[in-house]
Amino acid sequence: MAWFSKKPRIAVDTEPQAEPRPSRMEGLWAKCETCDEIIYRQELEKNWMVCPHCEHHHYWAARARLAALLDPDSFEEFDKELEPQDPLGFSDSKKYKDRLKSTRKNLGEPDAFISGVGRIQGHQVSVGCFVFEFMGGSMGSVVGEKVARVFERAHELKCSAIVFSASGGARMQEGIFSLMQMAKTSAAIARFRTGTRPYISVLLNPTTGGVAASFSWLGDVILAEPKALIGFAGPRVIEQTIRQKLPEGFQRSEFLLDHGMIDAIIHRKDLRAKLGQILGLLG
Repeated sequence: MAWFSKKPRIAVDTEPQAEPRPSRMEGLWAKCETCDEIIYRQELEKNWMVCPHCEHHHYWAARARLAALLDPDSFEEFDKELEPQDPLGFSDSKKYKDRLKSTRKNLGEPDAFISGVGRIQGHQVSVGCFVFEFMGGSMGSVVGEKVARVFERAHELKCSAIVFSASGGARMQEGIFSLMQMAKTSAAIARFRTGTRPYISVLLNPTTGGVAASFSWLGDVILAEPKALIGFAGPRVIEQTIRQKLPEGFQRSEFLLDHGMIDAIIHRKDLRAKLGQILGLLG
């Protein structure tokens, strides 16, 4: 019965397989992270990336945000030529310079921050917005320089400054060069405050780490979107450190508002009007 133990020979197809064709319906629908409703993506985009069923604020791309909040054709981008380098020759599972190259290619953005000058309801503003898709919106030396230039430009133009923050914190691939940006951006704000114009900080989901520990908390007016995660360390890290259970909703914008850490929570559809109102009063 030797034949019984023989393994059947499996034919291997060596012909190259055609790549699967993308579905015509791919990307047309989105699922809400909170209520699990299926939403037509075009409807979601028209609604400022806010779920029409439960009001959950989905991620909103930086350029789409600026286009919606600023006056039409008023935005002029600056510092686009600045690109991050690899001063430490850092490498983990992938070389830092290769990670930067692939991220730039995929997103079409030079780094995790967009800055420039525009207008909101006719008021000139020096504005910056984080690109969270670019390595979690982490702040390296170039992001820090761009943030500092937002305040330097506002000081020169004698206009208000607005920064939309959404970041995981310092970019550790740049080590001490990244951490130095906390001091540099804070110093730029101190110089800007020798003038009379306000700095409005808008905290998005999430705003954490070195960004939360520096310029994002230094606004003259601090606004936040609903249910945004805002804090230095994550809740799980804090619980493991102090060995206590944190309160419900800890580090969410509603909790911070109740404890006096921010000035207001503004729904995304009301943000442009609120910014215009503040600029009219203070700017």
